[in-house]
Amino acid sequence: MRFLDSLRSAFRIGDLRRRIFFTLWMFAIFRIGAHVPVPGVDSAVIAELFAEGTLFGLLDLFSGGALKAFSVFAMSITPYINASIIMQLLTVVIPRLEQLAKEGEEGRKKITQYTRFATVGLALVQAYGMAFGLRHAIISPTFFGLSLVALTLTTGTIFLMWLGEQITEKGIGNGISLIIFAGIVSRAPQGLVDLYRYLTAGVINVFNVLVLALIGLGAVAAVVLVQEGQRRVPVQYAKRVKGRRVYGGQTTHIPVRINSAGVIPVIFSTSVLAFPATIAQFIPHPWAQAVAHALRFRGALYVSLNFLLIIFFTYFYTAITFNPQNVANDLKKWGGFIPGLRPGRPTADHLERILNRITLIGALFLALVAAVMPIAVAELSGVNIYFGGTALLIVVGVALETMKQIEVHLIMRHYQGFMR
Repeated sequence: MRFLDSLRSAFRIGDLRRRIFFTLWMFAIFRIGAHVPVPGVDSAVIAELFAEGTLFGLLDLFSGGALKAFSVFAMSITPYINASIIMQLLTVVIPRLEQLAKEGEEGRKKITQYTRFATVGLALVQAYGMAFGLRHAIISPTFFGLSLVALTLTTGTIFLMWLGEQITEKGIGNGISLIIFAGIVSRAPQGLVDLYRYLTAGVINVFNVLVLALIGLGAVAAVVLVQEGQRRVPVQYAKRVKGRRVYGGQTTHIPVRINSAGVIPVIFSTSVLAFPATIAQFIPHPWAQAVAHALRFRGALYVSLNFLLIIFFTYFYTAITFNPQNVANDLKKWGGFIPGLRPGRPTADHLERILNRITLIGALFLALVAAVMPIAVAELSGVNIYFGGTALLIVVGVALETMKQIEVHLIMRHYQGFMR
């Protein structure tokens, strides 16, 4: 009942109601575009590539079925994610980009512009690779025919990038994450239909479905627990007397989340592994086919690399979003200190130790859920589905972050939020 009351309160606020409806309208455009086919392509040949258990099935899940239908959104938002990863890595390496990142809003705008340019370049490379690899499915496999397909796919990705930015600016939540969220959720009804078909055909039984449901509920509860879990580091502010007033003296805490990076490491890892595997799949060369085979979905190498990349990106993204030295300097500037520690370097070292240990727990959890859980679920329940750990983390994580943004709007207007 509290959830329904909060939902009604959200729709009573004019600005919040407009943001919610704008986001839903963008979802509708995304779903319409996912069914607009690329001109000059034989869709029957494309459908043959989507055998059960391939990497294409996972990519198709993220694109909301656009890849299987080979629509204008077939590449989804993957090139933009890859460009974002490259820009964030270069920001750490190149001093000029690092300086731009510290210049506030103007610097971030320039970095965003560079990311857009990199997205166009990566999208063109991936689109031409897909067009060349699928040339046997193109009705007119000439240079102009391949270019038409590649430019159409690139335009679709650029449009999705713009769509995500519009959602972030005028809607609710992170637009890019919500586009991936919408693509995954849109496949849920078809997944339930397939599960019912397996059940009626005798491939699985009721016990398998119950095991799958219990594992799913437990996984959702665990994801929410880890996403919301945090270590509270106590902070004491010294009293300061200015005139007749006394400032400070209160006790508060620094929240260090178990998973500060959210679902970003999972999205990054999946995109990094998908890019070379997708390109190699379309190149008729022995070494390229060997790469495609080695990086096959749920293969040993794919699972191992996915596990390690998720841990790496968790630490990497956490280091970008939470800098212990900056936090320690801010505490010292405002007269705060951690009980038992001197301000400055000792405080920064203490925070870094806490961050490294607690991030390890979050990173291992993300890696286990995204890389290992799908295989374990398939073995325990006997059901091999694409809606595995990666999709679960993204859906739950994006839903929590979006709900928190709505919560902020409600609290600002003195309404009771979704969470207490």
